[in-house]
Amino acid sequence: MKEILLVEDEKPFARFIELELKYEGFVVSCAYDGKSGLRMALAKVWDLILLDVMLPGFDGFELCRMIRTRSQTPIIMITARDAVTDRIKGLESGADDYLPKPFAIGEMLARMRAVFRRLETVVPGHANLSYRDITMDVERMTVFRAEQAIHLTKKEFDILRLFLLNPGQVVTRDQLLDEIWGTEAKVENNTVDVYIGYVRKKLSPYGEQGYIQTVRSAGYILQ
Repeated sequence: MKEILLVEDEKPFARFIELELKYEGFVVSCAYDGKSGLRMALAKVWDLILLDVMLPGFDGFELCRMIRTRSQTPIIMITARDAVTDRIKGLESGADDYLPKPFAIGEMLARMRAVFRRLETVVPGHANLSYRDITMDVERMTVFRAEQAIHLTKKEFDILRLFLLNPGQVVTRDQLLDEIWGTEAKVENNTVDVYIGYVRKKLSPYGEQGYIQTVRSAGYILQ
């Protein structure tokens, strides 16, 4: 059974989510503030963390960043803050998905299943990927360009991995949305372009010739 950590300060809401997840067969533990959430998040290996943004102590964005320095456990942020800037901030903090309140339990379960599916798509025999002077260790989640470490968020890492698995092939926006965000995720039309821009900048920080090129009316290609 998959073990879920729920970090949510509204105890009635947390109890409701806990009961629903247990009914679906998950093992659920709860934390009600940022400090206990961080302690529990790093105390063991979880299958998924559901993380509220508005927490006492420190907010979910900060907590997500702190978890990401020590763990690559999947994180779905849940919050009443639904502005585009907040969603981008959550994803940039290292979250795998961002679920605005109010939401149906069915949608939350669909988002969770989408995250689990993406984790299961690591291709056997591809623990190390490389192209030109880029090398990626999939298991350790490290990326180097010409022996220089490149620090990527979880979402940026997943995007680059998809391109490294398909070098010289066009990767469409629909393919990126499906494989990186999941078909159930609600994202803005320009989200893919924004994240491609992030990856490009980190691969070529000084404006030198890039790696990921735009293929007009088709998508992108690593070349």
